[in-house]
Order: sequence, then C-alpha cells, then structure tokens
Amino acid sequence: MSDYVEIEVKARTVDLAVEAAMGELGVDDREMLTVEVITEPVKGFLGFGGQDAVVRVRRRRGKKRGGRRRKSGAQAAQKPKQDKAKKTSQRRSAPKPAKNGGAGGAERQAKRPEKTKRPEKKEKPVSDDRPQLTVEDQAQIAKEFLEGLVGAYGLEGEVTAVVDDGAIVADVSGEQTEALVGVRGSVRSAIHELTRTVLQRHGKETASLRLDIAGYAERRRQALSIYAEQLIEQLTAEGGEIMLEPMSPADRKVIHDAAAAHGGVSSYSEGEPPRRFVVLSLDAAVTEEE
Repeated sequence: MSDYVEIEVKARTVDLAVEAAMGELGVDDREMLTVEVITEPVKGFLGFGGQDAVVRVRRRRGKKRGGRRRKSGAQAAQKPKQDKAKKTSQRRSAPKPAKNGGAGGAERQAKRPEKTKRPEKKEKPVSDDRPQLTVEDQAQIAKEFLEGLVGAYGLEGEVTAVVDDGAIVADVSGEQTEALVGVRGSVRSAIHELTRTVLQRHGKETASLRLDIAGYAERRRQALSIYAEQLIEQLTAEGGEIMLEPMSPADRKVIHDAAAAHGGVSSYSEGEPPRRFVVLSLDAAVTEEE
C-alpha cells in the first residue's frame, strides 16, 4: 500500500482548489501537503469560455508533526466515544452526595431553627374624618364654590343655592355666564361634576345637586318636552317603538315624565352609562285595541 494519499481537485483558482483538498483530506496545515498544479485557471470573456484550475495534492501517511503521530480518522472518532464511556462509568460508580450538604445534611437540617412566621400586616381601616353636614351647609359650600368659579373666569353673574325637597338647587345667572354652558351643555355638565366633587370632599352623604347656568337647563327641559310630545304623536300614529339617542339622567327624566303624562305610552331606559338611552313604546292594551 502506498505511503501517500493523492487526490485531484478542480476549482476556480489554485488557492480554492488547495483549500478544497485540505478539507477532503482532513488537513488543517498546508505544509503537510505537496501541491502540483496540473492546469492553470483561464479567465473567460464576460463570464464565458473560462477554465478552472486543476491541482494534484498529496499527503504522506503517518507523517509526524511536532514529534507526535497524527491519528487516523477512525482512531480520532473512536477516542471521544471511549472518553465518553469512561466518564459515564465514573459517574455511575461515584457515590451520590447526600442531599442537604452530605451525610450530615439531615442532622444540620434538624438543628436548623424553624423560621418564625411574621404576623400578617392588617390594613388599618381608613378613618373618614369628614363631618356630617346638613343640606343647608352643603348648599352654602356649593354657592361659594360657584361664586369663586365665576370670578376666576372673570365673568359677571349671580349665584344662588337653595334647598328644595332635600336637594340642592343651584343657579348661575347673567348674560356673561352663557360662556359656562358650552356646546350642548358640555361645560355646564363638567361644572356640575366639579361641584359634586367639592361637596363630597367637605362632608359625608352629600345631597343631590341640580345646577342651571344661564337658564340652559330650563330651556333644555322645554325643548325636550316639545320633542317628546312629537315622538309620542308619531308613536301613537305608527305604533312600534322609538329609541332615542343617549342622554344624561336629567334629560331622560324629562322624556319619562312626558311619557307618563300620556295614557297608553310607556318608557324605559336601556344601555350602560354614558350611553344610556330611552325607549318609547305603546302599552299592550292599546296595541290590542288597534
């Protein structure tokens, strides 16, 4: 058997052919090879008519490098398996260390003092130190707040706040106070919520509040009453049900009051705030008569 391993490799360049041969022979050092160029590469024109390089590469079997004999591929592949089997055997024969730190782990665990449970922290109830105010006191607080708000806007207006059947009825009047109404009463609604928040911060169990600014609430009630009458006439003539647009609680009350004033017409609310709306319908008895 020859002492040499010889192969021929073709590649685009000589260097690429030699690198391919090194990979084929499993050699990582070019000095261990003898390279013979059989055919030089020839460049083509515009990528056509070219010719690859052909090299003949030899590697001497058993060539020593650094005083150590290079192992064949079979021996090199066999050694990791033997090392792995040896390590597996050592792991199986080695005694397993006892848990909790060796043989004395159980003893140390027994001597370890038990952790004392910390008492659970109980949340202290939040004390409500707000005073219990009368409705008259709350009306005065609402009046002072609204007066300060009108002054902060630099407007001229008069504020009144009275008690009517256990509720606070506040009114802000004056030509300049129209600016506190907003589009479709949006600003008035915001001021209404602010006033309620002020009352809640001053005392417990605040009374209900009705607020009107520049006569908007009254004009709104009148317009809604006329609108409800028209819808009820339409419902009586055509039957079925009429679903209105979402409204505030105060506006829905106007519609309910208008429906209650007519016999044979019912009204009820559906939906979730702030998209709650009123539905008008004919009573069953009126429908049967038709």
